[in-house]
Amino acid sequence: MNARRGAPARTGALAHVIQVYYRRLVRPSAAIVALLALASCDAGSSAEEARLLAMSEGTAEDWDIVRSTLARAWDEELHLLPLGETMARIGVTFVGTAYVPATLEVEGPERLVINLRELDCVTFVENVLALGRLVHLHDPSALDDEDWLRDEYRRLLTGIRYRGGKLEGYPSRLHYFSEWIADNEARGLVRDVSRELGGVADETPIDFMSTHPDAYRQLSEPGVVDEIARMEARLSARPRYYIGEDHIEEAAPGIAHGDIIAATSTVAGLDIAHTGLALVRDGSVYLLHAPLVGSEVQISEVPLSARVQRIGGQDGIMVARPLDPGGADEEPADAPARGR
Repeated sequence: MNARRGAPARTGALAHVIQVYYRRLVRPSAAIVALLALASCDAGSSAEEARLLAMSEGTAEDWDIVRSTLARAWDEELHLLPLGETMARIGVTFVGTAYVPATLEVEGPERLVINLRELDCVTFVENVLALGRLVHLHDPSALDDEDWLRDEYRRLLTGIRYRGGKLEGYPSRLHYFSEWIADNEARGLVRDVSRELGGVADETPIDFMSTHPDAYRQLSEPGVVDEIARMEARLSARPRYYIGEDHIEEAAPGIAHGDIIAATSTVAGLDIAHTGLALVRDGSVYLLHAPLVGSEVQISEVPLSARVQRIGGQDGIMVARPLDPGGADEEPADAPARGR
């Protein structure tokens, strides 16, 4: 067990991790809430309902991004490549896309959010994985049926973002990225290769959400904190492995193009501080990601090892390898039917 894991974090490190990791968890800031209030004036108005619907269902621009990305991928025959390679090629096309925190924290009950115009580190990975899987599972004829295409993209994204592939309220979202990896591995979407790349056991407990309930709007709802705490207990009891920052360079030759990289956190109770995709260039691994610093999707200026070592709130990585489609759960009974 790494002595640094779970140690009290420096104020700067904690602030950094909170800013980065809360992008998909924390309640909107007072300024954002005020702006929304000014924009809507009446929470029950048709304009407000339309705004919330657009946030959760996707705007015309979001779906144009989906269509154009898929069309380009099929035109370049990316479906013939390993899924990780496909994801890396797709991911690079998002370079320059705005980084925006908390895009999943929409008003009202938990719902699937479709937003490719604005990304954080996790939603970047999720959307690129969904796009890559759609490219591998289907063919360009999917672009001929807009309703089917949207339903299929929603299905794939739901399967990636929620525990067991089922959206069943706020607690069903895979808030902790180590669970995100484990859940997607259990359903054949990725494989955790951290241990085989030299990773060591991380036995520190995960409990950040339940011990900081005031940071999450949804945890004020009856019973939600208890449900989150039970989930955290299960995560803490499950073995997980990470590659320490001093060994990333040693593990780098085993990291493949398009592998999902999760930078581990030094903050007590928190598993992961940041995520992205591996880009292998000239024998070195770089990170393709949506960082807070820089405010847009970008490729790291320095190799992955150097990047993790220079950030005080991170002390290693987990690595998940995207798996080519073909598992038993690829086309469940509730998958949208073509040609409806």
